[in-house]
Amino acid sequence: QVQLRESGGGLVQSGGSLRLSCVASGITDVVKIMSWYRQAPGKQREMVAFMLGVGTTTYAEAVKGRFTISRDKDAKTLYLQMNNLNPDDTADYYCTFAVFGGMNYWGKGTLVTVSP
Repeated sequence: QVQLRESGGGLVQSGGSLRLSCVASGITDVVKIMSWYRQAPGKQREMVAFMLGVGTTTYAEAVKGRFTISRDKDAKTLYLQMNNLNPDDTADYYCTFAVFGGMNYWGKGTLVTVSP
């Protein structure tokens, strides 16, 4: 059974930092894309950052220069380092692994709240 489990969310003041982690288990196919998404209250889910299997990274404009996506060598753990957070970053954050077999697995999310 595939599981993606996020952790690291919490309450932080504006300007602060958090590091999110996503641990994957049960995935047997090769992972082609590892991503972070977020969904703020009353808004649609949006892509935050993703990393291709070869290591190429892409970021949403809103987080460029502040967030960094990375992974462990075994590609089973995904991270999102978030610096200089602001209230607009308040959201549920989700990790997702897309595999070459066609499946796209999602975690259940971790809440990040940034106070002014």
